Amino acid sequence: MAQADRADRVSPAEAGDPGSGRRPAGFLGVRDWGRDARGSTTWWRGLVLAVLALLTGALLAFHAEVPNSVGNLGSLLETFLPWVGLAVPVLLVPALLRRSATALLALLVPVAIWANMFGGLLTDKSGGTGDFTVVSHNVAAANTDPRSTVRMLEKSGAQIVALQELAGRPLRALESGLAASYPYHVVEGTVGLWSKYPIGDASVVDIKMGWTRAFRAEVTTPKGPLAVYVAHLPSVRLKAEGGFTVNQRDVSAQALGDAVEAEPLKKVLLLGDLNGTMNDRSLAPITSQMRSAQGAAGDGFGFSWPASFPMARIDQIMSKGGLEPTDSRTLERDGSDHLAVAATYRYR
Repeated sequence: MAQADRADRVSPAEAGDPGSGRRPAGFLGVRDWGRDARGSTTWWRGLVLAVLALLTGALLAFHAEVPNSVGNLGSLLETFLPWVGLAVPVLLVPALLRRSATALLALLVPVAIWANMFGGLLTDKSGGTGDFTVVSHNVAAANTDPRSTVRMLEKSGAQIVALQELAGRPLRALESGLAASYPYHVVEGTVGLWSKYPIGDASVVDIKMGWTRAFRAEVTTPKGPLAVYVAHLPSVRLKAEGGFTVNQRDVSAQALGDAVEAEPLKKVLLLGDLNGTMNDRSLAPITSQMRSAQGAAGDGFGFSWPASFPMARIDQIMSKGGLEPTDSRTLERDGSDHLAVAATYRYR
């Protein structure tokens, strides 16, 4: 009897009675994407969401047009450019709730642009075995566990290791800890190079900082000489009064790019903390002439900073000349606030 009373109280609309003029809404109301109570159709609802979706696509496609004249906003955007894609799921939820076909179609624009720009990074592009492996790592001047750094570097199997932010006790611990595995090494200022191959002709590269944070060395590999540049470009800061401060970094990037361009050897490697991503226009003096190992042979974005929750790849391994990257990856976390980056190369 109670069930009968309940049945009497159920309206024809709730029961899906054809005579009620309505059908069950279904998942997310897919059967109710017509006019709403105010008479708006699915094509007129969610216009604001559609505009936001198109603006997201425009920001991705025309990021180079965002000026650096105001707080270096262009470089700030380009440092975290892949993350702009998070706007898509954020806008997708209200678009579905509003049952807006216009907003959903508009969201296809940033999806397509993001996929075109970054989709290739999500596939594994490794190309088999190589001839040697290199590692670059900002070990952090405040590293309280340099022994973990030594273990991580030895475990990497790298023949060439470039380190940045070398100073004080961590430097002494690294020099003694790596001595057995890497018989050749050179330190200039706060950057250094360790190698299983002989190192010669090391010379400081002036990147206009007033102290040494870059040098060039010639490494004699089993298949000939290799020019290796180790660099730590100036740090960038996000300040309330000054915006994204990158001016000194940009000056140093130009100086480093000029040095690499003038390099007489054909095979060239650049290892270091560049405090910028491959998307950052300010690194164009370098990135325009060199190939990123992560972009060519990596699997994923390879974010290296901050180590606790990597959001950007500011630690770079790049090459030009007869070197083909076959693999690129980040290494396990140690006592630094950066993750080490590694790449394997094949001679051509």
